[in-house]
Amino acid sequence: MTDTPDWSDRDGADAPRPALPVRRGGAPVSPQTAAVFGRPTGVDGSFGTRPEAAPQPQIAAPDPVLAEAFGRPAGGSGGLQRDPYAQYGRDRQEPAPADPWRDPASAAHLDGPALTEEAPEQPTEAGPKLGVRELLFGGRVHWWALVSLGIVALLVGVGGGLIGRWTAEAIPPLNSHSVSLNVDDSAAASSDIAKVAKAVAPTVVVIEVRTAGGGGSGSGFVVDKLGYIVTNNHVISLAANDKNAKLEVVFDDHKRVPARIAGRDVKTDLAVLKVDGVENLTVSTLGDSSKLEIGQPVIAFGAPLGLDRTVTTGIVSAVDRPVPLRPDAVSDTDAVINAIQTDAAINPGNSGGPLVDAAGRVVGVNTAIAATGGGSIGLGFAIPIDEAKPITERLIADGKVTHPQIGVSAATVRNDKVFGARVKDIASGSPAARAGLKENDVITSFDGRPIEGADELTVAVRMSKIDEEVKYTYWRDGRTFDGKITPVSD
Repeated sequence: MTDTPDWSDRDGADAPRPALPVRRGGAPVSPQTAAVFGRPTGVDGSFGTRPEAAPQPQIAAPDPVLAEAFGRPAGGSGGLQRDPYAQYGRDRQEPAPADPWRDPASAAHLDGPALTEEAPEQPTEAGPKLGVRELLFGGRVHWWALVSLGIVALLVGVGGGLIGRWTAEAIPPLNSHSVSLNVDDSAAASSDIAKVAKAVAPTVVVIEVRTAGGGGSGSGFVVDKLGYIVTNNHVISLAANDKNAKLEVVFDDHKRVPARIAGRDVKTDLAVLKVDGVENLTVSTLGDSSKLEIGQPVIAFGAPLGLDRTVTTGIVSAVDRPVPLRPDAVSDTDAVINAIQTDAAINPGNSGGPLVDAAGRVVGVNTAIAATGGGSIGLGFAIPIDEAKPITERLIADGKVTHPQIGVSAATVRNDKVFGARVKDIASGSPAARAGLKENDVITSFDGRPIEGADELTVAVRMSKIDEEVKYTYWRDGRTFDGKITPVSD
């Protein structure tokens, strides 16, 4: 480390500082740099006159782009400040004033008036009219023009007549007074359906229920001359549960009479009404629903949507169809019917009306429909008359009906092991308890009828007879067993 010399005296005054030695070094100077920045040839001092013969350095011309960007503008005053609004490379032209009157440098000249008024057109007066006399004899029109005009008129008349004649012969007239319609007034052959409709219609009635809060309507059919009429329980539920309700029956001849409820059954959705003082009643003929075949034609009668004396036709599309009917705001029916399925149109208001075969015999009671929007979609259901007949007889005789039961509640089960009705609860001392059934047993058949769900078990038990032993099959822990059970009255 080099010591720094002390250049001040002890009392703080500055002392003279000796000059430090200057060392030269670094890279040698190139001839080109020396030619630009060095002394000219023959000049030794710092100032002097450059000899005339001394070679001058040559500086290349600047790049045109740089010259335009950084050079002085052409015709400028020599300053470096550039006009910020100048457009270089273009000729500067002063815009001509829009209004010469406002340009002080404009020359004086004449112009048009401030407002130009157009002279109104003079009306032309109509000349004298040219009459037929002047046209033909006045010499106003040359004779050859008159001849040409006559020839043209003649040709037009002849051509129009020929065309009219042709169109009259080729195109028939649109209207005519000589046409009369043929009518066959002979008696038309009546179809089988028409004959059935005519025979059954007098037996069908419209049932109306009116309450303080509303009402409803349905259908029914006469089964006895004493005035007994069969219908559905859900048709007359409002009247049964409201003592102030008004219940009336309207016959085919529009005769309206009051009716009373002789009996009803919520477990089968059947009811019987009684009318008094009506003479010459036409009674329905009952058939045999056990002989119905799928595809057999049937006819539905009733008053759908209040339209009385309505007849629809179809076929039997299925039998033994379990259809549950649950209580709602207007009906206390809680049943499962063993229904006849038909595609004959059935709609609200058809309920309680008869479903008849091709011979006019009642084979079912129209009861329910399967619908997505409230109307018929070709899936209607009727209670078989073989089931309705004994219930009707008991309602007429006693006003009530008892049904067989085995004392179980069940749920539908369908899996890869078994299909059937799984036992959920067993009443103590019931036929099911005495028969040895246990919870979670699955009943697969009852009285010879295959059981694939709880609704089918309900129908099968109700169709059995009280105090008569029946056979059944059940599944337990992967094994199938047979048993016997005796239903009792509910």
